[in-house]
Amino acid sequence: MKANSEQSHKKAAPARKTSKAAGSPKKSHTVRWVVLSLVAAVLAGAAVWAYNAAFHGYPGTAIVKITIPDSLSAEQLKALLVKNLGTDFGNNVYRIFDFRGGQTHKARGYYEIKPGDRAWSVANRLRSGAQTPRRLTFNNIRTFKELSEHISKNFIWDADSFAAVADSLLPELGFKAPETFIAAFLPDSYEFYYTASPAKVIKTLVDYRDKFWNDERTAKAAKLGLTPVEVAIVASITEEETAKADELPKVARLYLNRIKEKMKLQADPTVKFAIGDFALRRISGNMLKTPSPYNTYQVEGLPPGPIRLADKRAIDAVLNAPQHDYLYMCAKPDFSGYHNFTRDYNAHQANARAYQNKLNELNIKK
Repeated sequence: MKANSEQSHKKAAPARKTSKAAGSPKKSHTVRWVVLSLVAAVLAGAAVWAYNAAFHGYPGTAIVKITIPDSLSAEQLKALLVKNLGTDFGNNVYRIFDFRGGQTHKARGYYEIKPGDRAWSVANRLRSGAQTPRRLTFNNIRTFKELSEHISKNFIWDADSFAAVADSLLPELGFKAPETFIAAFLPDSYEFYYTASPAKVIKTLVDYRDKFWNDERTAKAAKLGLTPVEVAIVASITEEETAKADELPKVARLYLNRIKEKMKLQADPTVKFAIGDFALRRISGNMLKTPSPYNTYQVEGLPPGPIRLADKRAIDAVLNAPQHDYLYMCAKPDFSGYHNFTRDYNAHQANARAYQNKLNELNIKK
């Protein structure tokens, strides 16, 4: 009976309880749900931030012009963007640029960032090198050196690089002598990318000039017995002689008359060019004896090249100059900017004395 009694006792003993941890599936699911919710919230927040960073527009109120030069490091590019676009927007642009594998050497160039431009769009433009064209405008320039310096300010290269390419390229394009190089260009406004090569710029500008010199203008020049470059030379002297647009054709015809009669041009502006002082108001004495192929008081015919970048208006004034027989001109003593014209040398001398007397009265020495 003892054995049965023990067996009965064992059967009657209560079952052992399991641990709480092993027995709480509900709590385990709750923890996982909380973790997942937090992760989702973080991801959602990151997505919202990324969206805001990428698609919110530039908050500035004016267009920002940014020039990215050669050999810029990643940190330098970032600093440049922050400096020009502000800390938040600049950093956002760089982060997107960097995240998308942007390379600084491809970003070089000129860019305009407008109010409202999105960071994503700006970064993509930098990454692909999609520059903003720059407007190149030039006029009122007298020498090729001055022109080279002015043009180069709009590009990634310098004036010496432009001049070197011009030396090799312009003779191939019909401008054999360096003195005629400036005749290859016309004052106007053009558009180029900041990274355009000197050769690209020169060819584009010369092509524009060649289109201006159409068959009609070329025929008019031939009728005058002049080449287009020679017309540009006469136009440059004419333009230096008078600032009055309505007087340009009259002055142009005077010089054409002198050329026809094989007279020396005796143009004061050529003396200024020879001396290198364009502010002179009084040309006399030893100035007229300045040794230079540009001094038309000393040499016969045209100077070797234009004495300024001739404007299209001045070129057309030469080509369409109205007929008259004047050979002499002198600035009016009222300083109106206009001139007295005559064919008679004695009358010209009287006009010159009146002007010189006025200069003396005003104590203008040069």
